[in-house]
Amino acid sequence: MKKYVCIVCNYIYDPAIGIPDEGIAAGTAFEDIPDDWACPDCGVSKSDFEVMDG
Repeated sequence: MKKYVCIVCNYIYDPAIGIPDEGIAAGTAFEDIPDDWACPDCGVSKSDFEVMDG
């Protein structure tokens, strides 16, 4: 699964880890995170993330 990076603060969402503190289990694809989810570091929307290269 692909990792995604916040274009504002560089927070990296790694689906292998998920975000257990927010109820997002390991193995959850970025596409499966609710659309109203916000970056845990800076609060921007899911649309402010892009696929990480490499």
